Amino acid sequence: MAGKRKVANLTALAVLSVLGQRPMHPYEMANAMRGWGKDRDMRVKWGSLYSVVASMEKHGLIEAAGTSREGNRPERTVYRITDDGWAEMTDWARELLAAPDGDQARFRAGLSVMSVLPPDEVAGLLRTRVAALEERREALNEALTEHGRGVPRLFLAEGEHELATLDADLAWTRALLAELDSGVHPSLEAWREFHATGAMSKDLAERRLDGPEP
Repeated sequence: MAGKRKVANLTALAVLSVLGQRPMHPYEMANAMRGWGKDRDMRVKWGSLYSVVASMEKHGLIEAAGTSREGNRPERTVYRITDDGWAEMTDWARELLAAPDGDQARFRAGLSVMSVLPPDEVAGLLRTRVAALEERREALNEALTEHGRGVPRLFLAEGEHELATLDADLAWTRALLAELDSGVHPSLEAWREFHATGAMSKDLAERRLDGPEP
């Protein structure tokens, strides 16, 4: 997994995720991110979208694929994802899914793009995450028990909140992992087919909560 991203802004991951569907110009990217809920899943900085796109092109994550014109509007450059861009997106997804850092927004971003990885690999990453969360929970619980003796509960609220958050994260992640391991996840077959054929099944395409096509 990469230690430092060529373009670390999560807006770049959102761009890669929509360009993974088809080539687009930046205005289409913005519409797609909103329509597909990527702006809810990631911290998209709209004011920096064009500078992020330019930086991504500079680093070879995306490339110009032509231009398009609508009516009397100026021509717009259409971009497509490159092989390096695909590699960056999949590696980024691995990092976000496997390595808990206390930032739930980053995990949500990883979940938003986890379909770019095969389900068996995602299951392995989630197992890594669960192990790390369990270790962190044990350490936190011991610290609260040890340092909380004789301390008014008023001053333990933040630790209790962190522990409750860890418990919720663990419960949800274990449940998803159990669905993948047992084969009962409702999208598992279509997900496997996507990675076997490279084409999204009609069922997934129609049922995806992505709003109207931009």
